[in-house]
Amino acid sequence: MAKLFITLASLSGMLAVAFGAFGAHALKSRLDDYALGVYQTAVQYHFYHSLALLAVGIIALGQPSSALLRSAGWLFLLGIVVFSGSLYLLSFSGVRWLGAVTPLGGLAFIAAWACLAAASWKLLA
Repeated sequence: MAKLFITLASLSGMLAVAFGAFGAHALKSRLDDYALGVYQTAVQYHFYHSLALLAVGIIALGQPSSALLRSAGWLFLLGIVVFSGSLYLLSFSGVRWLGAVTPLGGLAFIAAWACLAAASWKLLA
């Protein structure tokens, strides 16, 4: 589990940096201020939660059988795909209903943080 989440976090972080650079250099003149702000929010949350996924992987080195850590990792990954992914698509397409999907990714992030907190509580008890 640790190897998987550390690898996924590394790839996700790589994509976050690439998407951020693409937005800063290639999209700045192509998107309006609203769409660029949406895109920047997607990158910001993508990056934060890539780091959270990395933390899950590192903690899992010492707790490889923790179901709570496994849940946290998959929920962070789901949140990145749904939250940031819907915002990336919204910024490019302008399709506003994608904004209704974004909170589902936010709920995944909240659940992931709760699982990480519970796993940490059990680990440090």
